[in-house]
Parts: sequence; structure tokens; C-alpha cells
Amino acid sequence: MRTTKATEKTRLRMSDILVNGALALLVLAWTIPTIGLLVSSFRTRFDIQTSGWWSFFPHQEFVKVEEFEIPADLNRDGVMNIRGAQGTFEQFRNGVTTPDGRQRLIWIGNKRLGRLEVQQQQWITGYKLTLDNYQQVLGGKTFEIKQPDGTVVTEQGDNFSGYFLNSLIVTIPATVIPILIAAFAAYGFAWMSFPGRRTLFIMVVALLVVPLQIALVPILRDYVSLNLNGTFLGVWLAHTGFGLPLATYLLYNM
Repeated sequence: MRTTKATEKTRLRMSDILVNGALALLVLAWTIPTIGLLVSSFRTRFDIQTSGWWSFFPHQEFVKVEEFEIPADLNRDGVMNIRGAQGTFEQFRNGVTTPDGRQRLIWIGNKRLGRLEVQQQQWITGYKLTLDNYQQVLGGKTFEIKQPDGTVVTEQGDNFSGYFLNSLIVTIPATVIPILIAAFAAYGFAWMSFPGRRTLFIMVVALLVVPLQIALVPILRDYVSLNLNGTFLGVWLAHTGFGLPLATYLLYNM
């Protein structure tokens, strides 16, 4: 009997570990992109375009340590042996690693006027952080973009401060109003006895399955006739109407 109980406890413990482990992995998978966006927001535009956000953390990467001219007597049409690394011109253009694996030789230029760049793996980190992105986006600050030909183009940044305030003006009332009304309704359904309570609650739950799209055209017509189209009040009312059934149902079950 004790063995059976111990086995059952072990099974339940393993089940909890598997469930919690799966949830932890799911949360981590959803969090990684958010961390990437946060790190990228503090990186320069050039770093964002040329490397991944994970390069911000310490990692090994090939860094240029030396550069030398290619010997003139080297047969550039066949297999070449340069400092122990062997390969054709195309292979050296892509990079050939030395036998010890610590360095890489890259051919820069064409066959006739090329040179070799020696790169070595070193621990580096993309620690260059800046607030320019926030200044460009929130403050409309001008910024410079360096073109491939070396020219510099000055552009005006986007000023999102007004959009941010609009988002706050929309989201705060659109969240508080339906929850406040739903709290009163859920209290009435849960604790008060009145005729038709069950029928009304079933109607509220049934509104959860009404597709949002079928109500858009009628609401737009009513808003145009009432001069509410394009106003904050119209947005608040729309969010309140579509959020009340779910909020009432959730608060009722609490």
C-alpha cells in the first residue's frame, strides 16, 4: 500500500515537473523576441543592420589583426598555399581557416590587385549603446545615414510622442469603463436574485460568440449619424461594448 502511494506521489511529481518545465520553455520562447527588441532599441542603426541583437552579449568573432600584400609569384589560377592555408581564389574570397583553426585568411579585391586580410577569433561584445533611437522616434530628432558610396544623408526622425499620448487616452478609459460596468453586472448576476437573471446571463455569454466583423458596418453607420466618427468617445464606446460580455463573464466566475 505504501509502495503504491509512493509511486503515485512520484508520478504526480514528475507530471508537475514536466508541466512546469513546458510552461517555462514556452514563457522563455515568448520572452526572447521581447528581449531582442529591447536590446536593439539601444543599438545604433548601423549595428542593427549589420549584426544580430545577440551580438551585444560576449561572443567569439573573427577580428582583423593583420593585412599583407599577396606575393607576385603566386599562381592565382590554381590551388594556393598561403601561411599553411590552402584554397583557390574563390575559396580565399569566402575565407579559408588556417590548420590550427585560430585564424582566417580572406582575399580582398580581385586576382591581380588583391590583398589578404588575417582575422583571428577574439572575445568581443557589442557594448555600443545609445539613446539616439528614442530621441529620433519620440522627439523627432534629425539623424544622419551614411550611404554605401560614402555620402551622408540627413533625415528627419519620427515624432511619436503624440501617438503615444493618443494610445494612453484610448487604452486607459477603454479598459476602466468596461471593467467598472462589468463589475456591477457580475455582482448582480452572482449575488442578487431577480426575475430573468439566468436568461440575461445566458444572453451575455452568447454575445461572446458574436463575430466582431458583423457589427462594424452598423456601428460605423450609427457613429456617422451621431457625429461620433473619429472621436475618442466613439472608440471608448466600441471597446466598452465589445469588452463587456467577456469582462462580465470573467468577473462573475471570480
